[in-house]
Amino acid sequence: MSTATYDAVRAACEQVGLDTTGLELIREGENTVWAVNAETIAKVGRPGSVEHSSRQVRVAQWLRTAAVPSVSLAEVNPQPVVVGDIPVVFWRRLPPHQPGHVVDVARLLRQLHDLDPPTDLGLPELDPFVRLPERVSGSNVIDLARRDWILRRIDDLRVEWELLPDGLPQSVIHGDAWVGNVAVDVNGTAVLLDLERFSIGPPEWDLVSTAIKLGSFFWIRREEYKRFIDVYGSDVTYWPGYTLMRDTRELRMATFLVQRAGQDPRLTREALYRIDCLRGLHGVRPWRWTPSL
Repeated sequence: MSTATYDAVRAACEQVGLDTTGLELIREGENTVWAVNAETIAKVGRPGSVEHSSRQVRVAQWLRTAAVPSVSLAEVNPQPVVVGDIPVVFWRRLPPHQPGHVVDVARLLRQLHDLDPPTDLGLPELDPFVRLPERVSGSNVIDLARRDWILRRIDDLRVEWELLPDGLPQSVIHGDAWVGNVAVDVNGTAVLLDLERFSIGPPEWDLVSTAIKLGSFFWIRREEYKRFIDVYGSDVTYWPGYTLMRDTRELRMATFLVQRAGQDPRLTREALYRIDCLRGLHGVRPWRWTPSL
């Protein structure tokens, strides 16, 4: 945990009148999540990401008006709270819950993708390669050969992306839609979490995350994937752009673990294994990636 992150969340709490004696670190990653009290959590963004956090606030407000179930903002104003150049967004803490099922993901995505894209949220166009070079360029986890391969692979995929075939109509997309970003409470109500990657783009980008859980890793059963496509109404694996999106999503998953391994060395072995799978050193899919890392 960085001192700057703790200082930022403490100062933000003080600005809005929240007690800081119970602050507890929940998760540390690209953003840092803190429990403030029984009703509130705080998400601390990276330095210089104020606009990014402001957009999350606008998205949460829009989803509420559009009646799409999602994580709710805490009753704190203004949002985000900015400490120096570090944004802090306060959210309502979820009631007891568990991760969603692929059917919950499909149902929420269908509802989201059917909405007319808003013109006043300032949503960017999807960038599937955002922060990928930064995840590996300064990493002390991977060797030079792996790093250079990843950077070349990013460049190759960027070129291919320019020729992405047409598919479903562009819409608002979640950007990181998987069961870990859906929570289901004791009443069976499912809500979307993590609004950081919302953008305008091809809906297939949201669908591919579930498709590769079957095709790339066997993390779900065929019956589960069939229910997913039945609920959503489309099977992305039949789309000509699927392979490109699959490869890009897999690269994002591998490089994210490289980034996390820089903070938690226990993840290094899995991070290197994932990269080597992409390099073709462990045979063809499905690979034995460890889920939920």
